[in-house]
Amino acid sequence: MTFQNYSAIVTGAGQGIGFAIAEGLCQQGARVLLNDLDETLCHDAAEKIRQGGGNCHALPGDASDVNFTRQLVQTAVEQFGRLDLLVANAGLTHFGDFFSYDPAHFEQVLNLNLRGSFFLTQAAARQMRQQGQGGSVLLMSSVVGHQAHPGLAAYSMTKAALEMLAKNLVIDLSPHGITINALAPGATQTERTLDDPTYVPIWSRITPMGRPATVTDMTHAALFLLHPASRHITGQSLVVDGGWTSVSLPPE
Repeated sequence: MTFQNYSAIVTGAGQGIGFAIAEGLCQQGARVLLNDLDETLCHDAAEKIRQGGGNCHALPGDASDVNFTRQLVQTAVEQFGRLDLLVANAGLTHFGDFFSYDPAHFEQVLNLNLRGSFFLTQAAARQMRQQGQGGSVLLMSSVVGHQAHPGLAAYSMTKAALEMLAKNLVIDLSPHGITINALAPGATQTERTLDDPTYVPIWSRITPMGRPATVTDMTHAALFLLHPASRHITGQSLVVDGGWTSVSLPPE
């Protein structure tokens, strides 16, 4: 799946799934503006991709800030001349008991997962509309947007909302040739799970395919939804979880 001469923004891409998607796009010829809140992580990630031959620029910052999301789009256009692809990957998880959930945590989760994704999509879609050649937007949902999970009431609510946003924006974006879809990862091995020795054994046992996902699994799915060959797929949510939501065994 070549993305030669395509330009992209990937947020929350200092590591994990976001980094893998940014790297995958660059390996297929895209020019990528990589974002992460952590300045050092952001620059190191972009440099790693450049060392592998990719065309990648870093712009650290808070993807929940509306002004910054607009700056992301402006910078991508300044660097690459246009914007074709957006992966709104930046997100925040706060586990917590519903009866004592902290309002400050609630605001943080909603501001990044929903406010940031909404207004970044708005800014990117405006640019794509102005260019008049279409484009593709990918929102990052989660299996917990489909299946209840302990301690994730606020987070799962935002992920389900992103899938509804993808459906609703079909009305606004389709006339301009812009597709919008959501990717819902299941349990995935990333830097955040490496310190948990029980993670792989537990999720291997309860996942029908016998293992948790890798970031490569997510990259393949993301590039499929972003690619011009998939241009007739829009308003959809793709669950990539090895079948877990079909059986929904709890991670005991």
